[in-house]
This record gives sequence, C-alpha cells and structure tokens, in this order.
Amino acid sequence: MSGSARPRAFVSWSSGKDSAFALLEARRAGELEIAGILTTVSEAYGRVAMHGVRETLLDRQATALGLPCLKVRLPSPCPNEAYESRMAEATAALKAQGVSHMIFGDLFLEDIRAYRDAQLDRAGMTGVYPIWGRPTGPLARDMVASGLVARLTCVDPRRLERSFAGRVFDGALLDDLPQGVDPCGENGEFHTAVTAGPMFSAPIKVAPGEVVERDGFVFADLVPAPA
Repeated sequence: MSGSARPRAFVSWSSGKDSAFALLEARRAGELEIAGILTTVSEAYGRVAMHGVRETLLDRQATALGLPCLKVRLPSPCPNEAYESRMAEATAALKAQGVSHMIFGDLFLEDIRAYRDAQLDRAGMTGVYPIWGRPTGPLARDMVASGLVARLTCVDPRRLERSFAGRVFDGALLDDLPQGVDPCGENGEFHTAVTAGPMFSAPIKVAPGEVVERDGFVFADLVPAPA
C-alpha cells in the first residue's frame, strides 16, 4: 500500500439505521477506503443477530451498498467465548487482507466502545465511530431527513410497546416514542432494518411479514420482494 493510499476499513453492519448512517458519514468524510461490511448471523435462524433480519435481506443490502459482506456465523445461544473466538478469526482474516479499521454506529455507550476497542487492539486494528456523541434526538431526525428508510424489526417489550414492532422509523414514530426511550434505541429498546437511503444504490422492496415473540423480544419479519 502506497503512502498516499487511504486506510482500508470494514463496517460493523447490523443491518440497521445506525451502522448505515455511520457508513454514509464515513463515505462523506472520505478518509477511509470502505472495503466491505461484517455482520453476525445466527446459525440456527439464518438471520442477523438481534435484529432478526433475514439473510436474504442482508444480501440485498450488501448488493445495494456495492460492498462484499463477511458473515460471522454464531451459535444460538452464543456464549461470549464463542463470540470472541469467531470474531477474532474474522478480524484476523480482514487484517491479513490489509484492513486496518472497523467502523461502528455506536452513539454513547462507553462500555460497549471500550469493549470493541479492546478486541480490535488484540487484532491490531482501530475502531472508527463517525456518529459517536451526537445527540440522539437530532441525529434520529437527521437520519430520516437524509432519506434513510427503516423499519423496527425487534422491540424489547419491557421498554417499548409491542405495537411499535414493524413500524417505519420516521418522524411520526419519533413523535410517538414514550419519554425515556432513546430516539435511536441505543439502550436496546428497538432495532431496525434499513431498506433505502443515500448509502444504497437503489431501494430494497420488502413486504411486512409476521410478528412473533421469541426469547423475550418481539420480532417483526421483513420479506424481500422477489428479485
């Protein structure tokens, strides 16, 4: 790599709005060569971990981003030792390909950032946090204003009403969020899947699927339209 080349980076891609907007902001900054996305996928369900997004929809997202997707497959349940082992294998493989940075959509949870940085440090890599510290109320509105389209695919019913599962992440939803719920769901209140936005080459057509409750969470399925 020449001295003038930009450092190569992968995006820790959750399939949701925060990682999508972090990717967009990293592209705008232009300081890194974004070489791909990395996503954890449940071996048992074939879905993105926690977000419950179908692997077929994840593949459509990668195509719309124009980036390869490295999938880290996790057992279910997944002990922390198994998670760290498989992530270490993935980051070692990326490091061998000249990837030196990992982009995250984290917003303000210091312990999560410290954990990520410690894991990356062992791999000889550096974490990048393009939207870190931005007030989440205005940030959520900025996401919507940018043209980002997402739906809530997972809701923690202990923190947010079940009826929010499957709703579009838009101004109306933000207006309806109860006091105490973070507008970006940073405390785990909800997770999303992005289907359109300026980070994609084209929108992804989806249809709402069934809503189910599993392992204490409410999941709203999104079914990609036939290609």
